[in-house]
Amino acid sequence: MKRRLWQLFGPLVCAGVLVLGVLLAPLPLGRLSDSAVASAALSMSPNVLAGARAKNQALSRDYVPFFGSSELSRLDPFHPAVLAAKYHRSYRPFLVGAAGTQSLTHFLTDQSMLKQLRHKKAVFIVSMQWFTRRGQDPRAFDFFYSPLETVTWLLAAKNTVADRYAARRLLTMRAPSKDAQLHGALLTVAAGQPLGDTARQLLRTRLQMLKNEDELFSRFGVNAHEREVAAGEKLLPNQATNSQLDALAEQAGVTHTRSNQLGIDDTFYRTRLANGRMAKLAGSQKHFDYRFGPEYSDFQLLLSQFAKHDIDVQFIIPPINAKWAAYTGLSQAKYAQAVEKLKTQLKGQGFKRVLDLSQDGGQPYFMQDTIHIGWRGWVKVDKVVAPFLDGKRQPVHYMLNDHFFTKSWRQAVVGG
Repeated sequence: MKRRLWQLFGPLVCAGVLVLGVLLAPLPLGRLSDSAVASAALSMSPNVLAGARAKNQALSRDYVPFFGSSELSRLDPFHPAVLAAKYHRSYRPFLVGAAGTQSLTHFLTDQSMLKQLRHKKAVFIVSMQWFTRRGQDPRAFDFFYSPLETVTWLLAAKNTVADRYAARRLLTMRAPSKDAQLHGALLTVAAGQPLGDTARQLLRTRLQMLKNEDELFSRFGVNAHEREVAAGEKLLPNQATNSQLDALAEQAGVTHTRSNQLGIDDTFYRTRLANGRMAKLAGSQKHFDYRFGPEYSDFQLLLSQFAKHDIDVQFIIPPINAKWAAYTGLSQAKYAQAVEKLKTQLKGQGFKRVLDLSQDGGQPYFMQDTIHIGWRGWVKVDKVVAPFLDGKRQPVHYMLNDHFFTKSWRQAVVGG
């Protein structure tokens, strides 16, 4: 009977032990190929964003993270990734973000790469559209949610204002809250208490399992954008000054915006606004207000970890298409106050590198559509970003202020 039971269930037991061993034992799978890293750098895929392997291996080479959201996917010939490839820059952008990624997602998915980023540089494009009264869209957060990065953060969390705030914010999101183990750990951190020995050991075990999953599957489901970059390179001259690039960008803008008077890319206009859809949006943004909400404190989480790891960051604040803002009734005065509030938060803590493009939304062919940087916009970005990344790193001196985690700051009005 024992022999028959073993014959029936023995293979299952052995398979289970083997699978458990694979999940729990470190998997030294070696380095990703250059082509695999290059694909990951341009992919903006959820598994790359939520994972660790591709990001860390890229940062050990000559890649620099470009944090942002949907504007990163506009891979026209003047996009930072195309210009870096065409002109053989000393850096290559690693695009970290996609439509729906905001401060809280970036805070969490940065965790495994922070050690690699220590004493280095980064570029961060801040969309003012994140700064709504609601803040981070819970559905978008869940889509990009990373248990691996959450466990990584929990094991390093301390009893600080920043970590307590982060734990409370994560508890408002569905994905981490429905995980009993992580929910309990988040409650502990939110209360300012240390994780117990048993809880920490269970988290370490789970972290190893998650790392193994990432090692095994990080190369699957990666969006390939190399052809778009290569196509963009072909449209650029082998050598060009900033003024020549700006002239080429203007020509591209003229070519791609023939169907409308808003300076919007023809494809975007045709698929999103044509056939009567635009008429329904007249005055639709007159109640929009980016001056208040949880995003300001979520953004402070990012600043806290940048300061903690001595990362020199070039921030970029994009504009809104001025003609579109006028058509939809968006208050430019309130928008300007929101930008001033964000700049106060940045510069008041020593983050001096801020490229404020918020007044450039009326420049011809600066925007590709309603809110995304376009042809001439990318050229202006490159004028600042390329010297910053190519140049020698300068010391940074940050002075963090926990006031930016308070409700009073989230509700404050800055500027006239």
